[in-house]
Order: sequence, then C-alpha cells, then structure tokens
Amino acid sequence: MKIITKQALPLTYIALLISFTQSCQDVKKEADKDIVHTEKSVKLPEKELSGDFKNYWYAGDAEITSYELQLARYGEIREGKAVLVFVTEPFLKDKQVKADGNNPDNIPVLKLNVTKKYLTGIYPYSIMTSTFYPVHDNQHALKVSFSAQEWCGQVYAQLNNREKFNVISHSYFEGEADQDFKLEKTVLENELWNKIRVSPETLPVGDLKTIPSLEFIRLSHKELKPYESTASLSAGDSVSTYQITYPELERTLKINFTTAFPHSIESWSDSFTSGFGEKAKQMTSTATKIKTLKTPYWQQNGNKHLSLRDSLGL
Repeated sequence: MKIITKQALPLTYIALLISFTQSCQDVKKEADKDIVHTEKSVKLPEKELSGDFKNYWYAGDAEITSYELQLARYGEIREGKAVLVFVTEPFLKDKQVKADGNNPDNIPVLKLNVTKKYLTGIYPYSIMTSTFYPVHDNQHALKVSFSAQEWCGQVYAQLNNREKFNVISHSYFEGEADQDFKLEKTVLENELWNKIRVSPETLPVGDLKTIPSLEFIRLSHKELKPYESTASLSAGDSVSTYQITYPELERTLKINFTTAFPHSIESWSDSFTSGFGEKAKQMTSTATKIKTLKTPYWQQNGNKHLSLRDSLGL
C-alpha cells in the first residue's frame, strides 16, 4: 500500500482538483452543445390571430389586386400590368407544397403570387414569384419560387426553408446555369410583402442583412446572397411606407400600404441601375393599384368569367 506523505499531499490534491475541474468543463461543454441545439430547434411562439384576420383571410376567397406598371428594363421604362394574389392555404411541413387534406402537421400560410407582364420591344416578358409565409409570423418564409419567360429563354429559382435556406436555380445563361447551394437564414425581401399583410408592426428595421428578391437577383444577374441593408417604417394616418435600401446594389424599394387592417398594398417603387454597359443608369419602376377583388378565382375558369378580368383592368 502506497503511503501519502504530508509533503506529497498538496500535489495529489492539486492533481485531483485539476481532474475534477476538467471533468466539470467537459460536462459544461456538452451542456452548452445541448443548449445551442435546443435554441436552433425552438421556433418563436405562434401569434394569436385576430378576429379581423380570420374573418378576412378565412372567408373562402382570395384577394386579387391589379396594378399599372411603369417598369425599368434595359435602361427604358416599359408599360405593363402586375397582379398580386394573396390567399391562405394549408402547407405541408416536409414536402413544402400545398396540402391536399387536413393534417395536424400542416402549417397555415398566407401565400402571395405575383405576376408581371410587359413588353421589351418585339418580345414579351412574363414573370411570376410565389412566397409562402406562416400566418402565425413565427419563422421565415417556408418557400419562395420564381420564374421568368421571354423569347431568349427562361430562368427558374427556388428557396426552401430547412435547416438552412436550400436554393436551386436554373438559367439559360452560361454564367448562371444550374446551381444548388445553401445560405444562412436571414431576412428575405420576398417575405416582407406577406409580413406587411400579417403584422406590419413587426417588420424588421435598422441595419439588416437581407437576401434581395429572387426577381431582382435574376434579372440583374447579381449573386444570390445576403446584402447589407437599412430598413425603416413610416406610419401615416392612412398610408404607411416600408423602405429598404441596399447600398452595394444602389437600390431602394418602397412599399406603400394602408395603415389600418387589412394593410392593403397600394403602390410601390423600386429604384436601381437599369441597363448594362453604356446604357446603364439609375431608374425607378413604379406600380399603382387599379382594382381589388375578393373572390374564389379557382372556381371562375369558364368563359363566362372573362368579364372579371375587365373589372381588374386587365
């Protein structure tokens, strides 16, 4: 049996203390890992939907609004039409598509479909963007998709909200071609339009890192990534304005909406450099509301319903 002398006791005590301290540190590191994992897994609590919100958005109709477009493209202003279609629907959590039936895992979303049509000389442009945003305003958009068609070809991009933002993109341009990559989660410009309709008082303001709209990125041939931006919210008696500026992109987007519920999008403007090379110059695209209809458009696909387009000014 080994006898511990008085002289050796301090050294043994120190060794035991070091071992115990190291063990505690290891336990703390494992606990910290669990805390970090938990924080990443937890979503913000679901916000209670107001009676006004339920009555307006769950009446079995979609909200369709038409706009007169003055759109900057290739250094010139083009006349066109835009349509914003807002509608609530159940969304599948895993497949990230509209649910065909009731399921406890379904996520209720406010979907926004944006279409824009205009001519550039002899050939037409047709653009569509879809954004699926949770009505409980407790996470980023679950999915954003974008497509553009014109006589040169077509492009498509899709962002899915999973552990990160998963992005796929296809283009007929050699420099863009087929891409598949991930981005860290941050503010999406596309989701801001939905957020205005759900809870404009929670719009992000100040200095932000924002991923610009898929439309702007694809048509300007910029890299899809977060950009430094500054956002502000100006509340008026009848109309409020949300503005976001991207210094690196030399771009400012302003969205004007009614201050009172249902926070309808009245108009918007988008200032940026239009055109390429010597034709490039700072220009501003604008959209002004023509008409709004609340109607179940998916049931109105007969020839007898064509007159509804006239009432929208389309």
